[in-house]
Amino acid sequence: MTWTSSMSSGYSSLEEEESEEFFFTARTSFFRRPAGKTRAAPQDVQKEREPHVYLSKEEVKEKIQSYNSSVTDKLKMTLNANGIYTGFIKVQMELCRPITVQSSQCQGRCAHSNNETAFYLPDGCVNTLHISSTNTVREVIEALLKKFFVADNPAKFALYKRCHKEDQVYTCKLSDREHPLYLRLVAGPRTEMLSFVLREHETGEVMWEAFSIPELQNFLRILDKEENEQLQILKKRYTAYRDKLEEALGGVWKPG
Repeated sequence: MTWTSSMSSGYSSLEEEESEEFFFTARTSFFRRPAGKTRAAPQDVQKEREPHVYLSKEEVKEKIQSYNSSVTDKLKMTLNANGIYTGFIKVQMELCRPITVQSSQCQGRCAHSNNETAFYLPDGCVNTLHISSTNTVREVIEALLKKFFVADNPAKFALYKRCHKEDQVYTCKLSDREHPLYLRLVAGPRTEMLSFVLREHETGEVMWEAFSIPELQNFLRILDKEENEQLQILKKRYTAYRDKLEEALGGVWKPG
């Protein structure tokens, strides 16, 4: 199974082979989330996992017909003779930390660092994947990472479903064995009813053992750079304080 994509269209398919890649250099602090990447914590609450309802072939056929009649963006589903259906899902990338990209894929357009480079994905990045009803959450995650030539371990990431209900936004982490296209079919085409989000695992602590040696070395370089920047800011701040104090003392104390 091959997953390829075109960054210009935000579309990924099982069959396409051509791809273009564009990356955005990480310029924000390693510890702080970049501007625009904050999550709506008060209203973004976990939702209890809903029981899986299995559909018969006739029910699937009816669902697909109903789904296609409501589609407004031409991203319809297709039912094959073997009962497997294909269609599209959109996934929003909400990654707070930089991703590690193999520099061999940069083709000279980015700075190299031990054959790997760290980037933040652009804010509000939404990708469209063409998948089948047999594709699992794990395969979708791997396809998204492959689309951006990400070298990070797929186990670092999780796919969430998000829905709106009673003026609240509910999210639920999907298990690796769930099938996103089935969830899309049951919910219908409206993203208000259901949308998919890719995030890092919420572990509460950074799992350093999950990172490769080049990644850890890159993080150390980022920390060294930030430490130097913070030291310069502190020195300038205290120099300004000292100058003001000396100026104030010079105005008050006059030798008799």
